Parts: sequence; C-alpha cells; structure tokens
Amino acid sequence: MQHTLSPNKLLNSKWTAVSPQKKEKHFMVTSVEFDEEGSVIECIIEALMTKREQSINWRSLKDPKVWKMGWQ
Repeated sequence: MQHTLSPNKLLNSKWTAVSPQKKEKHFMVTSVEFDEEGSVIECIIEALMTKREQSINWRSLKDPKVWKMGWQ
C-alpha cells in the first residue's frame, strides 16, 4: 500500500524508518523547498535522536518498505 502524500503537507510531517540505522528511527521533515512550478526541489529530514539532518528524495517517503507515516 502506498501512502498518499502531498508535497504541501510534507513540512513537519513525522516518519518512522522501517530499518533504523544508528538508532535513528523517528524523523521529522524540517525543510521543503519548491521551484517556481511548485515541484519539490529539496526535502530535509531530521533524526529526532541525533538531530542529524539529511536531504532525501521526498518520493521515497511513499515506499512502505522504507518508511511508515507517523511515529511508531
């Protein structure tokens, strides 16, 4: 099942990594940048535990093998 995900609702959305790395399980989208057409050009997620930020392809959040919506 794919998540229904709107780019406009990405900011501050919460995610759980299906296969956590380095104890980083819970993430929050902290920054989303759009181009003139309204397409996402950058999506930054932050690990709650370590505060480490990384840029990801926001569409990967739709993959249920990698991400679960919300904190679980």
